[in-house]
Amino acid sequence: MRQTSLKGAHDRWACDPGILLQSIPSAVFSLDEALRFHAANPAAEQLFSASWNVLAGRGLQELVAPHATIMALARQVQASGSSISDYGVELTLARGEVVNVDCHLCPIPELPGHVLVVLHPCSVARRLDQQISHRRSTRSVAGLAATLAHEVKNPLSGIRGAAQLLEPAVGEDDRPLIQLICDETDRICALVERMEEFGDTVPPERRSVNIHQVLEHVRRIAEAGFARHLRIVELYDPSLPEVEGNRDRLIQVFLNLVKNAAEAAPTEGGQITLVTHYQHGLRVAVGNSRERLELPITVEVRDNGPGVPEDMVEHLFEPFVTTKRRGSGLGLSLVAKIVADHQGVVAYEPGEPGAVFRVRLPAAKARHERPPRQEVA
Repeated sequence: MRQTSLKGAHDRWACDPGILLQSIPSAVFSLDEALRFHAANPAAEQLFSASWNVLAGRGLQELVAPHATIMALARQVQASGSSISDYGVELTLARGEVVNVDCHLCPIPELPGHVLVVLHPCSVARRLDQQISHRRSTRSVAGLAATLAHEVKNPLSGIRGAAQLLEPAVGEDDRPLIQLICDETDRICALVERMEEFGDTVPPERRSVNIHQVLEHVRRIAEAGFARHLRIVELYDPSLPEVEGNRDRLIQVFLNLVKNAAEAAPTEGGQITLVTHYQHGLRVAVGNSRERLELPITVEVRDNGPGVPEDMVEHLFEPFVTTKRRGSGLGLSLVAKIVADHQGVVAYEPGEPGAVFRVRLPAAKARHERPPRQEVA
């Protein structure tokens, strides 16, 4: 970051953190005890439309609107001594420009009272907005499902019954055709029934749920069936608080994600990794409202398959979008709906290799504070 002088020799630029920070496109700056600029990289200069000579020693309150969220966050970090991440923050600059950013603030142990701030374009908040849009899409699917249930399932039952009545009258050579009719009508009925799941608009009853017990249940089902040929690795945070959620719905979410991972992983050397961890101070904005969701609990489902094609990523959680030859495109859309019903966020990120599906959930209200870490033998 830019200060009155850069540390490190010019011929060692590749190893100098100051040089590297100057290349970061996100705004990075530090504030002193009085929330005055102590250091800043070029991206921060660009954000505030001021050179370092202008920013140096100047108070943050001079460059942002009064009562800006970032001021309150910086004071909170100073008071608590812990890091905070707040997503989808509307940052109003003193010159009148409004930008939406993700904020990450943390104390600087070597400089008491100082705060390091990183600002970059919204990411998690944008995904939450996308999920809200996807929920609107699922309402359309629900309406279609209701129509199909009434107009299609009953005639299909008649077709299947008629085919079964015809079976004794046809020859052995034609009986596979009768079976084909029955199988296809069953497949269409099953698809309609899956679509009917989107019609459940009543929020799930939520209570304290041990997410590790949910994942253990899912793992047992997977190892006994569709993932028996794969290695499943568990990397759990043993001190994780309980989740505010519905156990059955959460099982449905992670069963879908693990099944997708099993289908993506290679037959030889295939691996699924389940990860849990806690991120203190992670808050996300909801749409254009002032509501902030606290989503400290993160669950990741990773595989070592080929990953998702780049052109599919933006539409991955939309209904009827699939990368599978015989897929219906409803699995991930249903996952997004259930997670959104839990006021959570689900997102995809490319792995190294494979895919990473990350679910962020609220902690149970009764145990909002994280317990002390327990040592695991």
